[in-house]
Amino acid sequence: MEEARAQRVVVVGGGTSGWMTAAALAKLLPERCDVHLIESEAIGIIGVGEATLPHIRAFNERLGIAEAEFMAATRATFKLGIEFRNWGRIGDSYIHPFGTFGRGTGAVQFHHYYSRLAQAGITLPPIEAFSMACSLARANRFGAPSGDPREIASTFGYAYQFDAVAFAPYLRRLAEQLGARRSEGRIVDVDRDSVSGDVAAVILEDGRRIEGDLFVDCSGFVALLIGKAMGEPFDDWSHWLPADRAVALPCRTETAVTPFTSAIAMPSGWRWRIPLQHRTGNGYVFASDFITETAAADALTAAVEGAPMADPRVLRFKAGRRIRSWVNNVVSIGLSSGFLEPLESTSLYLVQQAITALVELFPERAISPLDRDEFNRLINMEYDRVRDFLILHYHATQRDDSDFWNYVRTMAIPDSLAEKIELFRRRGRVVKYREGAFLDASWVSVYLGQGVMPESYDPRAVGPSIDSLVSGLQRIRGEIGAAIADMPDHVAFLGDYCPMPAAA
Repeated sequence: MEEARAQRVVVVGGGTSGWMTAAALAKLLPERCDVHLIESEAIGIIGVGEATLPHIRAFNERLGIAEAEFMAATRATFKLGIEFRNWGRIGDSYIHPFGTFGRGTGAVQFHHYYSRLAQAGITLPPIEAFSMACSLARANRFGAPSGDPREIASTFGYAYQFDAVAFAPYLRRLAEQLGARRSEGRIVDVDRDSVSGDVAAVILEDGRRIEGDLFVDCSGFVALLIGKAMGEPFDDWSHWLPADRAVALPCRTETAVTPFTSAIAMPSGWRWRIPLQHRTGNGYVFASDFITETAAADALTAAVEGAPMADPRVLRFKAGRRIRSWVNNVVSIGLSSGFLEPLESTSLYLVQQAITALVELFPERAISPLDRDEFNRLINMEYDRVRDFLILHYHATQRDDSDFWNYVRTMAIPDSLAEKIELFRRRGRVVKYREGAFLDASWVSVYLGQGVMPESYDPRAVGPSIDSLVSGLQRIRGEIGAAIADMPDHVAFLGDYCPMPAAA
């Protein structure tokens, strides 16, 4: 069989998504594609601090990125989960962990036993007390997970909190070492084939014409190719996710460098706190129908826990996604494909999933409509499932103290989410997916953390006696406590493992 020639891949736009794409294609498909990235230094990137999901570790490993080196270069800290404050009710706090509740083994999930005990009248601590990840985060400690599945310290994972502005240059160096080329310039025109409708070339401001076989649109909200050139419609989800602004403000770190991101509910949205090694990232994600940009900036400035290091910066966006992310020979990745607010740190996850799908479905010669349709199915599924998970946080609230919270509490929600909530409320069941970002423990943490309590539980949970279940829970807490006691303080671990450069 004749080998397919290398495809000319033109990546439009740099930033994190552009350089993630370029590095991955150059690393994973070195014989299949010639990667050429175009970006303009005059166009800034959206980088306000980045919190991630554990999937980023596998992506970095596939690219051969050494963890300690990457973390030092991006001033990164570890992330064991996300703390949610004031979401169900003012005063509430729970953590969505990167790991399981209990041991995460057996045919019956831990939360069913927990529910059985609660319904039997047994006084229990919050379910996070039985999570290694949550307990480790609350203790402000960190250690590498155990590779021995018999140990409780094997039941958690982790992600990173890092400086997004530093990540793109790090990836650029890697991509160029792997053979990707970069051209500086602003794109002023797109040349499309009059017959096929494919993009034939992009035209730069200085007159250069860059031809390609496959074009990857990483141009951000501008959506230069997928939106402006191809005219692919955008499915607007702002009626379910009404937050359409964020004001960002870095500050000096004067409080704990926690191994978790915080999402703190505010009267018209929520506030993020992302502790890095050299500063703390803060932002207020809000709905402009309920508060002005000036008022949001003032509220954020008053709330940050250290001296501000810059003026507040406003970002504007709309929740939703393209109907199709791959049209003709244009693949959109990142913000050009869609946007879901940073509540559960899914931005880079969605970039990563699109890159993975593109690698697996990369055209051999001509683009197959079947491959293109499969890519769009996968990406739409990822966006739709993340959308439902984000809406759950807003809708499953008891807050009635502001117009914003009254709106999201009472709004109509997608049928797909309504069915998930009802199934959990009736039977404690979490809808299972073979694919998707969030596993059972993620949904359980939000359901229970925000007061969606099951009325029943898995009938197999009646097997053990109440006394044996109570003893089992006590044993798990004891094992977690002993494991945490052997782990160092988070900052101390960072200092030994990945200290940032002295000049930083």
